[in-house]
Amino acid sequence: MSSSEAAARLRRNGPNLLPRAQRTRWLGTLGNLLREPMLLLLLVAAAIYWLLGDPQEAAVLGVSILLVIAVTAYQELKSEHALQALRDLSSPRARVLRDGTTRLIAARELVTGDVIVLAEGDRIPADARMFGDGDLQVDESMLTGESVPVRHRSGAAMADSESEWLGASTLVVGGQGTAEVIATGADTTVGRIGAALRSIRKELSPMQREMRRVVATLALIGLASCALVVALYVSTRGHWLEGLLAGITLAISNVPEELPVVMTVFLALGAWRMARHQALVRRAPAIEALGAITVLCTDKTGTLTENHMAVTELALGAEAAPPGAGLSTALRRALECADLAGPQRSTDPMEQAIRTAARDSGVSGRHEREHVREYPLSDELLAKVEVWRSSELSALQIAGKGAPEAMADLCALEPATRAQTLARVDDMARRGLRVLAVAEATWPDADEALPASADGFQFTWRGLVGLADPLRDGVPEAIAEAREAGVRVVMLTGDHLQTACAVASSAGLGTRVSALGSELDALDDDELGRRAAGIDVFARVRPEHKLRLVRALKQAGDVVAMTGDGVNDAPALMAAHVGIAMGGRGTDVAREAASIVLLDDNFVTVVKAIRRGRTIHDNILRAVRFVLAVHVPITGLALLPLLTGAPLVLLPVHVVFLEMIVDPACSIVFEREPPEANVMRRPPRQPNRPLLDLATLLSGLAEGLIVLAAVVGIYAYGRHVDLPQAQLASMSFTAVVTGNLGLILLNRSGTSILGALQQPNAAFWLVSCAALGLLMIAIWVDMPARWFRFAPLPPGLMAIALLLPLLSVLCFDLLRRRFPLFRRGTSTDSS
Repeated sequence: MSSSEAAARLRRNGPNLLPRAQRTRWLGTLGNLLREPMLLLLLVAAAIYWLLGDPQEAAVLGVSILLVIAVTAYQELKSEHALQALRDLSSPRARVLRDGTTRLIAARELVTGDVIVLAEGDRIPADARMFGDGDLQVDESMLTGESVPVRHRSGAAMADSESEWLGASTLVVGGQGTAEVIATGADTTVGRIGAALRSIRKELSPMQREMRRVVATLALIGLASCALVVALYVSTRGHWLEGLLAGITLAISNVPEELPVVMTVFLALGAWRMARHQALVRRAPAIEALGAITVLCTDKTGTLTENHMAVTELALGAEAAPPGAGLSTALRRALECADLAGPQRSTDPMEQAIRTAARDSGVSGRHEREHVREYPLSDELLAKVEVWRSSELSALQIAGKGAPEAMADLCALEPATRAQTLARVDDMARRGLRVLAVAEATWPDADEALPASADGFQFTWRGLVGLADPLRDGVPEAIAEAREAGVRVVMLTGDHLQTACAVASSAGLGTRVSALGSELDALDDDELGRRAAGIDVFARVRPEHKLRLVRALKQAGDVVAMTGDGVNDAPALMAAHVGIAMGGRGTDVAREAASIVLLDDNFVTVVKAIRRGRTIHDNILRAVRFVLAVHVPITGLALLPLLTGAPLVLLPVHVVFLEMIVDPACSIVFEREPPEANVMRRPPRQPNRPLLDLATLLSGLAEGLIVLAAVVGIYAYGRHVDLPQAQLASMSFTAVVTGNLGLILLNRSGTSILGALQQPNAAFWLVSCAALGLLMIAIWVDMPARWFRFAPLPPGLMAIALLLPLLSVLCFDLLRRRFPLFRRGTSTDSS
């Protein structure tokens, strides 16, 4: 089908999507917000103002509540948009024939009439009917409940429609074939019975659960302090409504309701940003685990290398040459045999490289033959065999290709010849070549039944094919960066040991110790764990070896990340702390089992994801520490007049103003903070270390107390010089606002405040300028000043209120850098 015709059908019939769960609507978001404790307290405060006969104050507070709702709703909807972007990125994909070529497209773009190419591990993207040569084993349990795979085959032998029909969302567990799409979206069988795609589950990560416990604890403390303040106010001043207002103000200033918002926004936007850098996060806890990874198990082909193979050498006996028009007869026959030993259509890079080399050398005779049967690669025989019929010969031609050891067994080579051949294989592998052996046989009687397995043929050895797959750009640098970050990189590959070691050496991975997968079979789990701790390269590894290695490394105390792409890799991906699937060549099963999907199949992206995960965790720590610190001066200013018997300085409307600084600072400023210079030069963080540990708690409280000391000093000075109440409120509130801005700066990235100022973050300057601008309006413009009960300050007093909190923050920064006791307790100190 042409692209233009497919686009027209897509416009006419709609995308290939099942009905989805409704996205979060703004009314639902509003309902959730109105259940937040802080907003409920603000609503109660507005009602109290009304009862006290102050409708203007109640109206101002009501408008302020609307502003808080608007800011919070914006954050929620931004998170929802980020999650929707992830849903779009994670939609299934399909290989389809368009404009005469095979393309990988989003399954939602399929239309009826499309021809799709299916192979083991693919999730069938739409209802389809098989045609041509093909033989599939399909898991239809989601439709029928039957766990046994069902065989589907096209052709005269099995022409009934049921055997050719394939249902959407079923899974290919064996074989390959082509099919024509006959129904999409809601018209498929799955759509007709009402099954729907599940939305991404908003699972609570360990950090989110921890934050909820912290918020609940501090909320209880806030409510208790509210009750005590009300009792104190009523007993000393006798006005219970005003006492209730004072208690609510204190409770609002105590409740760190920003913490759950911080977690939601940071994890959602962090996952969205990682997806923009080709790493799709499917499960939020993976972001937390990224910073704790100690071992990264990676495959070779397509991850460390480009996965664009090219035939570079053909060898038979003492003869060797690159492909081309000048090949000898024997090497031309070896290349032709390698071409015939591949499927009709394939996206495998080695098959494509061999096909290209055969075509360029003018030896491809595929179109002159009729394909009869395939003997696929299996655990018992690491080789692929194809059977062909030629119109010029009565006998069938059999071409085989696979691991040299397996092909040597099929050809029954003499011991001396076998040893000489495998020595040649080792030599090619040491030069970094992927080596395949080829052989051919004939079946004299085309009408006679073929043997059940490939070892029923009498093969003749035809030679070796050497393929090269160059390293991806940036891989050596990425491995060096991972090592510097304390992450041990281990290669797991099905390749020959010498090939694996050659690639590992060129990548800078090191080959101090290497092992074969077969050696692992003789080890129990405990011994495997001890051996695996010192091995850099595992060759000839099967999927079950990967699972054992992941479990052994976890049992040894490592935090393990695992890459994979095949159906059989799914158990290892699920067992790892962070499973990483290949988005390009990976099967749907692997992608569903993984926590992260690499959209570009590139090892460099894995290391970038580790860097991004560490940065996200650091920024969450900064935001948490800031939230803890910023509530200290707010609480102190709310409590101070009660202790001194003076009129209240901090009112609910003032707390709302401060919340308009705190929320953007957490979700905008800290979320955009760049990584620390040493983010990849420090060991992984301890996985069992809580987010809010004692060091972080004390550090946040210490920062808040420094600002509180400045605020108390300014308040005391104002009382000392008998400032009018409105000017005292202006001066004290200005000190709190500038102190909050100083705390933002203190908790930004960098080793000092000066270093933080040199780090680019436009959001910080936006928040700071907006806060100071609104503060000046609230103090100097008549109507807002009446709302806030402020009065203009003389220039000298304004300068004191602006500068003293910033100077206190600067002094604390100097102490923190000079004395370890004052250093902030974050993961950045682990180095």
